[in-house]
Amino acid sequence: KEPSSRTRICLGLINRLLMLAVGTAVIGSLQFGYNTGVINAPQNIIESFYNQTWISRFSEPISQSTLTALWSFSVAVFSVGGMFGSFSVGLFVNRFGRRNSMLMANVLAFLAAVFMGFSKLAASFEMLIIGRFIVGVYSGLSTGFVPMYVEEISPTSLRGALGTLHQLGVVIGILMAQIFGIESILGNASLWPLLMGFTLLPALLQCALLPFCPESPRYLLINCNEESKACSVLIKLRGTDEVSEDIQEMREESQKMMREKKVTIPELVRSPIYRQPILVAVMLQLSQQLSGINAVFYYSTGIFERAGVSQPVYATIGAGLVNTAFTVVSLFVVERVGRRPLHLIGLMGMAVSAVFLTVAMALLDQLRWMSYVSIVAIFSFVAFFEIGPGPIPWFIVAELFSQGPRPAAIAVAGFCNWSANFIVGMSFQYVEQLLGPYVFIIFTVLLLGFFVFTYFKVPETKGRTFDEIAAGFRHSSGQGAEKYAAPEEFNTLKGDDPDL
Repeated sequence: KEPSSRTRICLGLINRLLMLAVGTAVIGSLQFGYNTGVINAPQNIIESFYNQTWISRFSEPISQSTLTALWSFSVAVFSVGGMFGSFSVGLFVNRFGRRNSMLMANVLAFLAAVFMGFSKLAASFEMLIIGRFIVGVYSGLSTGFVPMYVEEISPTSLRGALGTLHQLGVVIGILMAQIFGIESILGNASLWPLLMGFTLLPALLQCALLPFCPESPRYLLINCNEESKACSVLIKLRGTDEVSEDIQEMREESQKMMREKKVTIPELVRSPIYRQPILVAVMLQLSQQLSGINAVFYYSTGIFERAGVSQPVYATIGAGLVNTAFTVVSLFVVERVGRRPLHLIGLMGMAVSAVFLTVAMALLDQLRWMSYVSIVAIFSFVAFFEIGPGPIPWFIVAELFSQGPRPAAIAVAGFCNWSANFIVGMSFQYVEQLLGPYVFIIFTVLLLGFFVFTYFKVPETKGRTFDEIAAGFRHSSGQGAEKYAAPEEFNTLKGDDPDL
């Protein structure tokens, strides 16, 4: 069948330079995912290293309570670094640009690899913890840099699909960590330092490729006032000379910014204009992290063990494969279905899966076949996460704000995301010890609350320019999402085009 004209246009917008730039940026996302999942599989081996180090220093084994606290901190300190990194995004992107900021951040990845990779040789669990903190700072910066860069270089009609690639990079990183963490590969007593220091290789690859990637044209025109350079970059990114509409949109946004003073984080929080979009941005980030997904990522091997799974590591890898597969599904449907419906479907699906997981874990002693139900429930939980709450909060924040407040908004949203990540990583083991199989009831309640908020407050941003979305918030401040849903004339990817 001959493709429609609109399909040909969209396919024409995907050229080699655009994919090189997006793919190179997403290496930072992969680093974030890898370091989220890498701590999971070798938990028992690294805990043994902690115990041996403790014995060599104090001539006695470490107590179980101290080991639990030390391990929880080793997991959660990654999120502490992420808080610092995410809150510092605005300091870099407006001063050095999007591309150069990603390049500079790799210094942190190199440092982290050295600290974690040599921690065993130095007999220092402190070095491992410091390395986890540093790579957390790097990951926090990347969760701001990557979605912002990808959003700003992408055509409006492909912004959601390409924005989803950030989350695809994250889940591929998690899957890589799970596979490399198998005992026969790197997850053993002698090679686990290489598993932790692997972050050096993606950093080297990104440093080699970034010089060949263009700077964000929006940054060049709006922040640097270099219209000719921005136009040249756009022509290369789009593969066509017809970039007048993009340039005109940026000019209009630049003119509006010139009439406004620079938006700082305190002004972003206080201003009535930005109050509603920043609330939406923060709640979407919290819906991602407080959904319970990181409890699965951090502790899935232990959960599968308690569920009676004979090979928990392979079940964890299975969850990673489901994670990756459904991120790809989201990539292909986000521009057809829209952001808001996918997020709602994901939240409700996760809530139902959490209920089934709770029932299965509670009845495991009476009915051994419930271990299979728990595996299906976890796989379902992960699948629904990647349909909506996984990818959408990252790139929708960049869509909710114009160029001026965008860096500050991403910094605030990222800080909230990492703070919630820290809370889950630090407290889950203790809460699980207290509540046992009923721990996921907490996440069920939170998921239902986020579903209600999304239904009433989150607008649809599909097919709308940044300025149209910002104008919708300005003109509809304090009203429900239905008041500023995307109008028909902006809904460029309608269902009447079967080829798209």
